[in-house]
Amino acid sequence: VDDSRPFLENLSLQLDPSAAFVLHDSPATALQAINEQNQSISFAQECFSSYPYREEFSSNNCVIDIDIDKVHRQVYNSNRFGQNSVVVVDYVMPEMSGLEFCRSIQTSGIKKILLTGKADEKLAIRAFNEGLIERFITKNDNAALATLNRMIVELQDEYFTEIGAPLVNMLSAGIYGFLRDPEFAKVFEKIRTARGIVEHYLCCNPEGILMVDAAGVTSLLVVCIEDDMQAHYEISLDQGAPQGLLDALSSRKFIPYFWETNGHFDSALTHWKSLLHPVQEVSGQRPYFYAVVDNPPPYLLNPILSHQDYLVQADSNGMS
Repeated sequence: VDDSRPFLENLSLQLDPSAAFVLHDSPATALQAINEQNQSISFAQECFSSYPYREEFSSNNCVIDIDIDKVHRQVYNSNRFGQNSVVVVDYVMPEMSGLEFCRSIQTSGIKKILLTGKADEKLAIRAFNEGLIERFITKNDNAALATLNRMIVELQDEYFTEIGAPLVNMLSAGIYGFLRDPEFAKVFEKIRTARGIVEHYLCCNPEGILMVDAAGVTSLLVVCIEDDMQAHYEISLDQGAPQGLLDALSSRKFIPYFWETNGHFDSALTHWKSLLHPVQEVSGQRPYFYAVVDNPPPYLLNPILSHQDYLVQADSNGMS
């Protein structure tokens, strides 16, 4: 948001091309667009509901049901990329100052970066200390554009961390402990970077993370603990699995992805070899086994709007 249209046009050529953005030369128009965005209920909150079977609990207890399936189904939401996460606003504007603009934002959670001139720096520092803005950048800094691109990425990460925190806090105490494991986080970041992942979603059956790159190509990070690996072996043994499968499972060198039979071996699976995926291990707060499944069925049976296609749409919207 900047009242100088030439500045915005120049800035648009120097922002990270992987970032979707809308340019506004009218603070009032920009503020209206932001405040009209419906974020009264966060997506994480939509996954919570009262547990329907409560007869065995007293009225003093509140039992919460979490619909984890709803998380990965968000990938079918064609509006998922349009949520405002970061606002970059100039300080000196005729309609209102950048600080007045930030104070008038009604949608919670949005991160704010203030662009200032040298004379405004003390005001920016005060606003930062008061928590009104998350970052500020001096326009005449030679590294301002590089700093801006870096800050936008950092604040987007903070934004998604905060809106996902209610789910993470509740789920990480159970089978999704990897969500709070620093060592697992390092491994996941390497996978995400190597594969160019731009969106990822928690999923269940099997437990893991559905990953999508900019072109909409999917992969599934399946995550197991020792109990899961042992359960796969024991169920397969009970189901009369071939010795080759039992040997592969007992070696802990493969994770099965039995998507056709609700996650476990069934005698009908004669093509079980193609459903085994090489394991890697993370030694974090506990040992985790993981494997990456490319183009995992049955995910994404319907076409989705990829981030790449969304950027084309966003670019055509241009400036408001």
